[in-house]
Amino acid sequence: MTASTLGTRIRLPHGALLALAAALSLTFAAMRAMGTLGPPGLRWMLPLGFVVMGALPWLLLTPEGRGQIGLRLPNTPRYFLIGLVAGAGAAALCFALGMALYGTSPDNWYVSIANSYRKVMNTDGFGLLALHLIFTIPACIFSPLGEELFFRGFLQGALETRFSARLSTHIEAALFGLVHLCHHGLLVTAAGTSMRAGSGALWVALMFGTAWLFGWLRQRSASLGPPIVAHAAFNATMNVFIFAVLWNAPRA
Repeated sequence: MTASTLGTRIRLPHGALLALAAALSLTFAAMRAMGTLGPPGLRWMLPLGFVVMGALPWLLLTPEGRGQIGLRLPNTPRYFLIGLVAGAGAAALCFALGMALYGTSPDNWYVSIANSYRKVMNTDGFGLLALHLIFTIPACIFSPLGEELFFRGFLQGALETRFSARLSTHIEAALFGLVHLCHHGLLVTAAGTSMRAGSGALWVALMFGTAWLFGWLRQRSASLGPPIVAHAAFNATMNVFIFAVLWNAPRA
């Protein structure tokens, strides 16, 4: 794929599409950081970022361009099933590794995500099933659609105007892993900013591997559908472990 063949709505100078993708990546990373680590009044920036990510292909690309980044049916329906199993399996692996290494301590990435849920709303008085639905339904819609359309779609397409498909996948997967430090690894308290260096680095590596898996599904199926399904399956399975195992578990 070259810059001249990627269908954009506006004619961009050589290299401008890649620069725009880089600027958007930084913007969305900042929105995620503010929405997860900022004051409660800025929590809305996280879902807004997902919505804007999802809208980009329609704002910036022609119908041809949207097809090029994978907004079409996969070359075989079996990749939907592969994506479902792969996403659930990746989430189960992350859970098993987190429990084996860190138990229910704050170094467990799923514990951090559970704690972030508690910061979104007052969960007192809600049953586990109600909380599960409240947090899982949005997690299976906004994040899978927004992140896959941006990372495996628009960003991947922009990177491929300059780099090979393999290197482009590594770059976008690395960016995907790094922004997930906002969910575990990066701490912002009244005392300042700090890092959970060990577990944070491992979490980034796990998110890199998960993003690479989603990218593989995109490449093999020639569609964003299977990685969206895999991403939704990951989030749904993650929340099963959070609410069935970790939510009321004693902290180590």
